[in-house]
Amino acid sequence: MDLSNVTAFRVSHFSIEGFPGLQDWPSRLIIFGVFLFAYTAALLENIMFIVAIKMDRELHSPMYFFICHLAIVDILLPSVTIPEMLYYLASDDKIVSFGSCLLQMAFYVIVTMTEIGILTVMAYDRYLAICNPLHYPNIMTENYAVRLTVLCWMPGICLAVLCGSFVVVVTFCGPNKVLDYFCQYSSIISLACGDVRLHSLLSLALALLTMAVMICFIIFSYIKILITVFKVASAEGRRKAFSTCAGHLLVFAVFITVLLFVLISYRVPRFSADSRTLAAVVQNILPPLANPIIYCLRTKEIRASFVKVMNRNVFAV
Repeated sequence: MDLSNVTAFRVSHFSIEGFPGLQDWPSRLIIFGVFLFAYTAALLENIMFIVAIKMDRELHSPMYFFICHLAIVDILLPSVTIPEMLYYLASDDKIVSFGSCLLQMAFYVIVTMTEIGILTVMAYDRYLAICNPLHYPNIMTENYAVRLTVLCWMPGICLAVLCGSFVVVVTFCGPNKVLDYFCQYSSIISLACGDVRLHSLLSLALALLTMAVMICFIIFSYIKILITVFKVASAEGRRKAFSTCAGHLLVFAVFITVLLFVLISYRVPRFSADSRTLAAVVQNILPPLANPIIYCLRTKEIRASFVKVMNRNVFAV
């Protein structure tokens, strides 16, 4: 192969392989049906969630503003990857251009890190509300809540720029088959020629460091909340505080557990490619599918809001 062909190949395209061991049509149709149903359910749940919060003026507070923004991110997260995955499952067209793959990778990094950022800000909001209730209205103003929300997008954007620059500067002159259903940084950079261990380790270290800082902040916030609640709250106050915080913690635990599993699986030798691919797709769809259900089950105000919205629509008809 001459140099011109290598250069053209490097910037041309990737082939999305999906599940290497499940390429027969019956298996693909089953996977297609399962994830189409899950994606549709996640979209409907989060859209209904946003509508309920927007229509109920009693939920127009910073806490529910952050929950509403989490629902928006939960719509974006699967939308970055699942529709394209469904297309690959339903057709034999597995080709994605280099530029499109890079763009999908960047959006995936941004939205994933933003979700962690929103969960961190929500923990901070609960910390202020429970540990500093007298100063909470003056601190957590509408403008401050908006600035915190914008700040949540910054780590993901910075990490996406870094990962994108690594992918752009390395050379791709060999295999171009992505063993995944979408363009992840780890699956792309592994196809590069030469030694890219430094790039891979640096990006992983920065991602884990960012996540570790956010996780530590969340844990610190909830420890302070627990200490404050046990010191000053009545039995009813403790029950209400635990009910609110338990929903946040459960949402956080679901997202972080699946995400860490996916990140670590790429560094485990001889880890099943099908299992890794399945875990990566589940990480895209499970939190957006579970979050609205968790908040409805754990938050009385949101359940009441849904009832009011449903009654209003029924009577309107």
